[in-house]
Order: sequence, then structure tokens, then C-alpha cells
Amino acid sequence: MSIRYLSSFVALLISLNGAASLHAQTGANTLTWHNDIARTGANRAETILALTNVSANTFGKTGFITTDGVVDAQPLYVADLKIGGASHNVLFVATEHDTVYAFDAVNGATLWKTSLLQAGETPSDDQGCGAITPEIGITSTPVIDLSEGPNGAIYVVSMTKDSSSNYHQRINALDLTTGAQLFGGPTPITAEYRSGTNTVTFSPGQYAERSGLLEWQGSIYTAWTSHCDNPPYQGWIIAYGASTLTQTQVLNITPNGSEGAVWMSGAGLAATPTKILFLDGNGTFDTTLDSNGFPASHDFGNAFIEINFDPKEKLQIPDYYATDTTVQQSNSDVDLGSGGVIALPGIYDNSGNVHQLAVGAGKDTNIYLVDRTNMGKYHPNGGYIYQVLSGALPNGEYGAPAYFNNEIYYAGTGDYLKAFGFSNAQLVSTPVSQSANTFASHGATPVISSNGATNGIVWAISPASTAVLYAYNAGDLSLELYDSSQSGSRDEFGSVGHFITPLVANGRVYVPTLTGVAVFGLLK
Repeated sequence: MSIRYLSSFVALLISLNGAASLHAQTGANTLTWHNDIARTGANRAETILALTNVSANTFGKTGFITTDGVVDAQPLYVADLKIGGASHNVLFVATEHDTVYAFDAVNGATLWKTSLLQAGETPSDDQGCGAITPEIGITSTPVIDLSEGPNGAIYVVSMTKDSSSNYHQRINALDLTTGAQLFGGPTPITAEYRSGTNTVTFSPGQYAERSGLLEWQGSIYTAWTSHCDNPPYQGWIIAYGASTLTQTQVLNITPNGSEGAVWMSGAGLAATPTKILFLDGNGTFDTTLDSNGFPASHDFGNAFIEINFDPKEKLQIPDYYATDTTVQQSNSDVDLGSGGVIALPGIYDNSGNVHQLAVGAGKDTNIYLVDRTNMGKYHPNGGYIYQVLSGALPNGEYGAPAYFNNEIYYAGTGDYLKAFGFSNAQLVSTPVSQSANTFASHGATPVISSNGATNGIVWAISPASTAVLYAYNAGDLSLELYDSSQSGSRDEFGSVGHFITPLVANGRVYVPTLTGVAVFGLLK
């Protein structure tokens, strides 16, 4: 693991043990999806935007950066990066046209631009699926390591189609200052997985990489979903060395079954120093259990899953949780896999005991809080789980929550943005506060900016033909600070893709759209 990521990893370890509330964050940089590997969505180093200066009179759209394709990935941000002999605050943007850009985050100037298409190739067609359209190139949020290669590296998964109609998935590592390929890349993504006497093979054309990339234990982790449930497909986790781009890990979640995709509406795999956590989509779950309570055929479709790494055994699934109706849920496409996960910091009960928890939700309207030391497994008549908030998200969840100051923020499908607080290390069933407006279509994935524990602002995008950026007081969501529809056409930015996540950095909010990135900030 690189030195800079090691320092962030140590900060995360402290937080997850309850000794501090600040999750992994390298200064003002945003190097990974939702700000940190725990996926809290909180930038706690925002010193410019405040509760007192975010309003329609003082804040609005200040620019638009045009790209060559749809931006579905969350932009990333590195401060004070030296490019061409000068220091810049740099915005990294990836498009579905298989292009990666480095823009000056202040004035929008292009610092470099790299196409990941090889000779005779185009981005993939949309496979007859409207989830990623009209072309599929770079969909997942990349990840940045500031100390790999000579100047730092950004890791990107690209999908292409060649002149013979063959599909390709590749992992790329690009120099942060030039966009040049590093480590002999790109590396084609191929895989096989053996379970018992059965061997399954990864077919690049059948899959999309929607989940944000994760750097963990020295490798870059990818997670794979289908195109609109078009068979055949299974659930794959595939990792590549951050310094080599050679394959280091392969795990198939449904090796003797089918389906079980990992997409989480674009959320990245969540991680602690010892575990990866995610929600898996509808697919085969073997209700015949071995003596330790695990599916006998190793099929974990529609489950809250934990994986860890053993150098001798490779990736393993040491624990999981599945509802007692998991098979019925999969058959009805009411699975957990549409939502993301947060690995929460230590939550204290009234006796001062710390609880290591994770939270997630999917299509079935419930919020699930699991104990990371004992997730609960599967019990056909109902079994142990730390806590379930039944019906908390009436129309389900197609996104991920955010966490700030002991509250969890959800904006479910067609629902209000809600803040759920803790009492005695349990979520209170009634929201602490909620927004006055609801969020259209698939809801929103909120992000939070603050200066430490103060000036907390929740940002969320309501997708529509003319999308709207909202800002709320994190301490009371009924207090809307700003929305981009308040000033007529001044702050309009058009339409956005499915499941997009904004970025807040250094006094600006960057919103991915169908044609580029809209930039919001304080008005002059």
C-alpha cells in the first residue's frame, strides 16, 4: 500500500474504532467515490461554503465544463498538483466516450485529455439496456493514489467495442500529471473462478463496471453488474495490483448459480482496514446451509456480504446476512443490491460500549443495520440481525446514504431526504428531520460538506428533465438553504444520468451531467 493511502488508512482505522469522527481524507482531496473508503460521503475539510453564504443571493452556477460524452462517474479532486510547471487544483472527469480529463478546477481549462479507445475501437453500444446509454465507456468512479508512479496515478475501468464486434473491459492507470498509461497498462480484464468441480469464466461483453473503484490492501477492486439483467451473468469481484496492474484477486459470489450482480447504483465497495462490505443483487441463494451456516453451494445472491483477504486463501466470505425471504425477494426483483453501504465509525451505547456497525438498504423499503462482528447469516424462520427499520424508505433505495455527526442521511425513491439519528447505539425509527420536497425518479445519493463538525450542508440532486441541485442545513433538513430552480434559468444545468453523485471541494460543487460538469460556487 502506498504511503499516502497508508496514512489515510490509519485515519480510517482510528475512526472505525470510535476514537475520532474524521474518516479517511487526504487534506482537501477527494480521491475515491463518496470521499473515503468507508463511503460516508462527508468532506469535513470544506472551509469556504457555510450555512451563512449558501443561498440563491450568494451562491449559484458559475460555469460549465463541456466533455465529449455523458459523465456518470463522480469527479475526483486533487489540490496543488503540479502540471506543466505550475500548480493547479485539478478536477478529474471520466466520460462514457472513454475519455479521461484533467481540468483546472478553478477556471475549467483542460490540462490534459486521454482517450482509452484503442485503434479501430469505439465505446460499447448500450447493449439494448437503458441503464447506461447511448454508449458505455467509463461508468464507474475512478480512484486516485497520489504516490503510485512518478506523479501519482488515477485508475479507470474502460469498456470498448472493436471492429469485429468484440467487447473489451480494461483497467488503466494514468499518470496524474500527463494522462500517460502507467505500469505497462492497460490490462485486459479476464477471469476464471473454480468452485468445486465447476469453473466459470468472465465474459467482458456481458458486464458493466458501475460500482465505484476501491483501493484496498494494495489492489484496485472492481465489481461487476449485468446489462438490465440480460443473462447469463453472475456476481464478480476482480482486483488488480495498484503498482503492477496484474490480477491479484478473483471472487465469484454465485459460482454454482446465476445472477447476483454487484452495482449498488454506482456506490463503491465499502471497506475497513480488514473487511470489504457490499450489498449483492438478486440471484441464486442456496438455502441448504453447511455446518457453519453458509450456503452449501457458495451462492450468496441477494445478501449483505463481508469479504476479507487471507494471503494463503485469497478472498473469502467470512460473514453475511440474508433475509429469511431472500429467495422470494430475488424472484420478485425486490433485492438489496440497488443500494450502497457505509462502514460506520464506532457507535456508543448508553453504557459506553462501542458497536462496529454497517448500514445499507435496497428495494424492499427497509434499512438494515448489521454488526460487523456478527452479521447474522441466514435463518429460514427469521434470525439475528442487529436492527431493521421496517418501511423506513417506502419506495426503496437506489443510491447510498451519507453519514455526519451521528446521523445517517437517505433520499429514497420518490421520498423525502431524511436524517436518522442514533439512541443507545440503535437507529431511531422516526427521522430526526426531513426535507420539505421529495426526490424524483430513483431518489438521490447525498453528500455532505462541513468544516469539521460545523457548517454541515447536505447536497443532493433530484433527477428530472431539468435536474435540481439542493442544499440543506445538515442539522435540520427542513431548512433548505438553496436549490438551483430558485433563480429561473440562471442556475439550470440540464439533465443528468442515472445514480450520479456530486462532488464538493474547495468552495465549489461539481455536478455530472449528460454533456459535462456543471460548476456551482459563491457568486462574485
